[in-house]
Amino acid sequence: MQKTTLVSGVCPHDCPDTCAWQVTVDPASGRAIRIQGHPDHPVTQGRLCGKVDRYLERTYHPDRLTTPLKRVGAKGAGRFQTISWEQAFAEISARLHEIIARHGPEAIMPFSFAGTMGVLQGEGLAKPFFHRLGATRLARTICSEAGFEGFQYVTGSVMGPAPEDFAHARLILIWGNNVLSSNMHLWPFIQQARKQGAPVIVIDPARTRTARAADEWIPIRPGADGALALAMMHVIIAEDRVDRDFVRDHTTGFEQLAERVQDYTPAWAERITGIPAERIVWLARQYADARPAAIRINYGLQRHATGGMAVRNIATLPALVGHWRFRGGGVLLSASGAFHLDKSALKRTDLLGDRNPRTLNMIRLGDALSLEPARRARAHYAPRPIDRKPAPDDAGPPVMGLIVYNSNPAAVAPDQSAVRAGLAREDLLTIVLEHFQTDTADYADYLLPATTQLEHWDILKPYGHYYLALNRPAIAPVGQSLPNSEIFRRLARAMGFSDDIFRQDDISILQEFIAAQNHPVLAGVTWEHLLNDGFVRLNLPEPFLPFADGFSTPDGKCQLYSQRMADDGYDPLPAWRPPAWMQVEEESAARDVSIAVPASVDHQSLPLISPPAHNFLNTTFANMKRFRRREGQPLVWIHPDDAAPRGIADGDTVILENEKGRVQLMAHVIADITPGVLLAPTIWWAKLSPDGRNVNWLTVQDETDMGGGPTFYDIRVRLYKKA
Repeated sequence: MQKTTLVSGVCPHDCPDTCAWQVTVDPASGRAIRIQGHPDHPVTQGRLCGKVDRYLERTYHPDRLTTPLKRVGAKGAGRFQTISWEQAFAEISARLHEIIARHGPEAIMPFSFAGTMGVLQGEGLAKPFFHRLGATRLARTICSEAGFEGFQYVTGSVMGPAPEDFAHARLILIWGNNVLSSNMHLWPFIQQARKQGAPVIVIDPARTRTARAADEWIPIRPGADGALALAMMHVIIAEDRVDRDFVRDHTTGFEQLAERVQDYTPAWAERITGIPAERIVWLARQYADARPAAIRINYGLQRHATGGMAVRNIATLPALVGHWRFRGGGVLLSASGAFHLDKSALKRTDLLGDRNPRTLNMIRLGDALSLEPARRARAHYAPRPIDRKPAPDDAGPPVMGLIVYNSNPAAVAPDQSAVRAGLAREDLLTIVLEHFQTDTADYADYLLPATTQLEHWDILKPYGHYYLALNRPAIAPVGQSLPNSEIFRRLARAMGFSDDIFRQDDISILQEFIAAQNHPVLAGVTWEHLLNDGFVRLNLPEPFLPFADGFSTPDGKCQLYSQRMADDGYDPLPAWRPPAWMQVEEESAARDVSIAVPASVDHQSLPLISPPAHNFLNTTFANMKRFRRREGQPLVWIHPDDAAPRGIADGDTVILENEKGRVQLMAHVIADITPGVLLAPTIWWAKLSPDGRNVNWLTVQDETDMGGGPTFYDIRVRLYKKA
């Protein structure tokens, strides 16, 4: 009897935990029969989340795409016929050459994000391909750009305490982060701190799973986080709870900051945040006096018009009270800035030659796909106040070829009406690399089956801990599916590209990638080490105190006042400007904002946020019946105080609408949401939703203050019961 084989790998999904796993394979059949968390990984600790624990079901799903397909019906109808890989590459390359001949290479655009976070299957062969082509470049801003920019203005790089070190904190603030749904492997370390007496406080508009499990829940209005941070600074400075030594030695601009925050009192913040002033004072004192306190923030709180400044304000707090000096102190947004991976050999910008293609912002896909030059001009990436978007005449050619991989824009991109209108263009060549026939796949001209993580090689850099990991393929590709790397490799050959990068196999590329790393933090990270152990910790001190003795800024100090921000056109000090939905509220306070719906309905519009559903990961897993059954159906959380005047009861079908669209959801009337706020867990596939739409029919293509990020959580909607 043959023994089973155990193959080490790592989860590819957009999650800070980046879990190491082990796959049990039956040698006789070649099938994977079990997947489990790697027991030796210090963060994974043998456990996978409820989604990835069922990864084999996804890999062997009956709806899995296994052959190349060509469209035979109307765009969006999702009707295809099977073709060979040879025919697919021949026809696609011919169409791309035709587009280039007529419109130039900028008429071709990639669209991708984090369907896999791997360095190879993510962009490893894709970027060289598009650089060689001279295609439009994509600003991949849809997740965390505003927060990253805000954080870096303060510290110089995006990193923080290791998750293991949260166990040493004496107070933990979970700020805008539902840890138990989107960062579950941090929770055991938080629990260790609790056992030592550390209180856990959650600041969130909703009483999430994490808030229910914490010691305290502080409800806050969406987008008000920056105001709360400013009021905390006011208390800390006014009551002289500042770590004077740390501020003197390791910060720039304390005097300017102290003057700035004089007016940002807890009473001022109460009106904005909805948090009583005395509660803000209590929180500031608790935070300042803990030695140390850890803050975990996530990406949701920066998805509004002033999100970059909100993160900038929060990132300022640890330096004022010196928490960076202690193990378990500081603030963690992402650990990614510690890795210092040299990706130049994968990006291959040299293949551009002297060309400088335009860069379009992915959150403006609806504008990017428009045939109107003025809208295409709006889609250009201009992330700072000093940056300028071009005039319509300089916007460049219309996008005539779209290649989508590692993303599902017909569900995730904002302003879905505009996105769908662009995807429905008959003159647009759309190529989609996918595992399943997603909403986006329905619009494809060519639908190409890609491998899952069980079927290819890759290396994963996490953003929630400090362990680099290798993924080894456990099984052969299912059906005719190919890795993203191989699809771009063959497409490059079909286009006539003979550059060396397109002749290398995946293992050689990854081996050379690891061998080329020369930063000190990667000392000891070798191909052999990864092969033998599956993962390697960065060469960092133990414990790792990223900013105890200095920051990654030009002067080596925390920028309480940032000259770089001033140079980029921003206020150089922590500041407050309300998110768009609050600005509308203030402007509308004295006038009627109703619409023509039944007279019995209260027409007052409400802010809507749309955080991740517990059982989905973006749109991944949303097509699997097991997870849809767990989620139930698309919901909107409504506080009883907002439901009652509208005659809405739990379980009613309700309509949410604004100037962008209209969505039908089921009412979940619950007190676990801040009054005056709506929450709709996402992201459902539109075609699996009751009315064929999801919440992104309501979101807008507006950009954040920093980085050109999305404002998914900064919209207002009208709510009423469906007649």
